[in-house]
Amino acid sequence: MAAKYFSGELHCSVCLNICTDLEMLNCGHNFCQVCFVTVQGTLDETGSYACPLCRTRFISRPVLQSNSRQCNIMHFPDTYSEPEGAGIVCTYCVHFPVRAAKTCLLCEASLCDIHVSVHNKSEEHFLTEPTNSFKSRKCYIHNRLLEYYCSEDNVCICVSCTLVGDHKGHQLEMLTVASEKKIEELQNVMEKLSSKKEETDKWMRSLQEHNRDIEENVSDVTKVVLSMIVDIRAQMKILEKHVLSEISRQREQVLFHVSDMINQLQKEKDKLSSMMSYIAKLCNTTDPLTVLQEHESQKTDFCDAETADIQVTHRKDNHFPAGCYLDQCLISATLYRGLADILTDKTKNRGFCVTNNTDMSLDINTASNDVAVSGDLKTASWSVINQQRPEGPERFQGYQVLSSRSFSLGHQYFELEASQLGIWMIGMSYACIKRKGNESIIGCNRHSWCLRRSNEYLSVVHDSEVIRLPNSSTCQRLGILLDYEAGCLSFYQLHDQLRHLHTFNVTFTEPLHAVVCVNYKSWVRIMS
Repeated sequence: MAAKYFSGELHCSVCLNICTDLEMLNCGHNFCQVCFVTVQGTLDETGSYACPLCRTRFISRPVLQSNSRQCNIMHFPDTYSEPEGAGIVCTYCVHFPVRAAKTCLLCEASLCDIHVSVHNKSEEHFLTEPTNSFKSRKCYIHNRLLEYYCSEDNVCICVSCTLVGDHKGHQLEMLTVASEKKIEELQNVMEKLSSKKEETDKWMRSLQEHNRDIEENVSDVTKVVLSMIVDIRAQMKILEKHVLSEISRQREQVLFHVSDMINQLQKEKDKLSSMMSYIAKLCNTTDPLTVLQEHESQKTDFCDAETADIQVTHRKDNHFPAGCYLDQCLISATLYRGLADILTDKTKNRGFCVTNNTDMSLDINTASNDVAVSGDLKTASWSVINQQRPEGPERFQGYQVLSSRSFSLGHQYFELEASQLGIWMIGMSYACIKRKGNESIIGCNRHSWCLRRSNEYLSVVHDSEVIRLPNSSTCQRLGILLDYEAGCLSFYQLHDQLRHLHTFNVTFTEPLHAVVCVNYKSWVRIMS
């Protein structure tokens, strides 16, 4: 505002701030009303009144007068203020700053509309848009206006530079012509940048839409999973009651059987006690004839007592009949069957149905003679001993073996354990993979995809293209997930937590077999 040009006149002589309620003494000095009242209270105690600034004394208590003229200056309209944003003002308007309309580079002065109208109109007085950068528009060598553009050196020069110096004889252009060419070049650049910006905006909008789709997908999947978990919990409670009911039923059955045995043994015990009393009484008889006659008449009972005694001894050795135990195999089978039914029923048709192929085994008819296969057909090991298997069209010549099962539907998942030594490969392949030559090696053809371990590094291979995975691993447990319809073959590392290694995205056209390749000192085992 214009008031800042009179700031010295508008400050309070006590607090030194710009007065908010300007009051004036007879001596002409200004004070805030609040500041002077404070000072006047001190002066009342002494009875001596004076101006706090010039010390002019007053006979009686002075009366403040409103300084309306300077208050008006404080509220001077913005019409006469300096332009916002460090605007350039007229050099010759000394009373009030006025925005400049032009700048004369020869005079190095800025002019308002009025002063421009009376300014020298000769060509030497070159008028341009308002600026303070006079030196940048003149030649630093000759101190003359820059009027030409040297296209060879890409610099602006003055007339003197065209006659003498380094630019003599160079191709020159007027600044306006050179500027128009530059503007045309910049417009071409602008068009390219605009095209790139449109592509960037399009890609960004696509990602934003994808981001919203992800959020919606997360919400949908969360709802499905929560609903599935609620259903599983309900089914688990039913399964819990069913299994506990089975345990209770077996408990009642076993306890009844044991109680019946106890009752039978009690009867035998009573009978034995009675027999023992009779024998004791007979042993105390002094008449020989009576002892002999009674023994012969009870001989059969004595034999039964001896047999019963052997049976009791046998039971004391804790060899109880089968009916005296819970059938834990039946309980385990009931629990496992129930869990399998729950997972299959509650996850099917929700995108989470996975079949765990624990029954997958190796096809020994495809195993090469330098691969040893375990008796349960679950483990393949590198062997220095030739296995001497009969030749056949399905048998590999080197280091490989296929699974006996093929997969062409749904989700399939299985886990493997591999050695930390040697070179091994695991993956999937069509049955048409060659059995001889380099193209028979898994990953070295278009018909197979594999995860390979070599030199302590993991990599994935397809059609001889090797992608080395960023982190080496000592984890021996691995998982393979096949989503046949979606065309996804994924490899995972099973350690403290599941870690995704790589996913092949393929349109599968034939049934797939699992493939195991074991080289020097390596082995791979299919986990049950």
